[in-house]
Amino acid sequence: MLYAIKIAVRYLTANKAQTSLLVFGVAVGVFIFIFMSALIGGLAEFIMARTAGDLSHVTIEAESQDPPLLIPSPAETILLVQQKDSTRTAQLSTIDAFIPIMEALPGVLATSQQITGGGFLKHGALARQVSVTGLEPDKVSAIVNLKSYLIEGSAELGTGTILIGKTLAEDMSFRLGQTVRLQADTGIDASLIVSGIFETGSGGYDRRQAYISLATARTLFAMPQGVSKVEIKLTDLYDAAATAARIEAVTGLPATPWTENAAQLLDALKAQGQTGLLLKTFALVTIIIGVASALLLSTYRRRPEIGIMRAMGTPRSFVIFVFVSQGAIIGLVGGLLGAAIGYLVLLMFPTREEFRPGNLPIDITQGAYGIAILLTTIGAIAASILPARSASRVDPVTAIGQ
Repeated sequence: MLYAIKIAVRYLTANKAQTSLLVFGVAVGVFIFIFMSALIGGLAEFIMARTAGDLSHVTIEAESQDPPLLIPSPAETILLVQQKDSTRTAQLSTIDAFIPIMEALPGVLATSQQITGGGFLKHGALARQVSVTGLEPDKVSAIVNLKSYLIEGSAELGTGTILIGKTLAEDMSFRLGQTVRLQADTGIDASLIVSGIFETGSGGYDRRQAYISLATARTLFAMPQGVSKVEIKLTDLYDAAATAARIEAVTGLPATPWTENAAQLLDALKAQGQTGLLLKTFALVTIIIGVASALLLSTYRRRPEIGIMRAMGTPRSFVIFVFVSQGAIIGLVGGLLGAAIGYLVLLMFPTREEFRPGNLPIDITQGAYGIAILLTTIGAIAASILPARSASRVDPVTAIGQ
């Protein structure tokens, strides 16, 4: 076998220009494979980070506490009337007992108890309607990574402080450290200090969202105990449905996975992955066709030499192994070269921690280097089988006479 490999190397080095061109072609195919893997993987991660990454993966939300009233009418019919009391907020009054249980479940990364509601931010004659979320001070960035979006001030929430979006701050001419007035939809208001300004890049979110501490929210929304909802972040966001089912089974509380309202996003990510797989398959097929064509040409050119070997009693298996070895060497060398080029090129792009809107979201860690080299080598070996079988069937007498 070692002798067969030496002959394969000699055949390859006999025409260095052709071999170099073939190896370079394989390297280009591998580079495309790696680049597409890094681009598609990075794009999927970027999309998830900008959508589901900042969303609650599982949400437990309180249902309305206002039951309908049954009122008899003069016509001896019963009217169904829904009570509407804006001062009354739905709440999870006994959630504290279940938090340790949920945090102990496999895959649960963090929980965030929240009190949510509406209100108005006021400054002089100006007023803006906002969505208000009260957060636990030690879990400000448990769901939405507010620290990463902060452009001024601090993300820490204390009693009497508020975090607002950049667009809202510009519309209201708010500055860091300024005192503002927040009136909740319960009619209760409070003076708060702007302790931080964030920018997520979403105009509506940066214009309408405000964060306060959970203690401040209890006062504004008249909720001395309990919370409006609990949001849960998972290590694997695709495990949301299974985790939600486990939470319901353990606590009896209605848990909603993010996938329930994001079916279109999941379908888009699956379609993107299938497109990437198709493109990488085309790159691999191109490599196989190139190697097979070159080895078929080599077989034709070396028919006299193959005929001499066969006339001297060389078995067909030996001839097959020589040409298969050529394919393996071309695939391995081309794969290593393409992987090296791909890695060096991808180093020029920002890491996934530095992804920003407007940049090409390429993740160097998802280049699939080992898989690219392995598949290329296997593909080159597969491409060499047909030329090898053709070479082994050469008739010695006919080949020597050519």
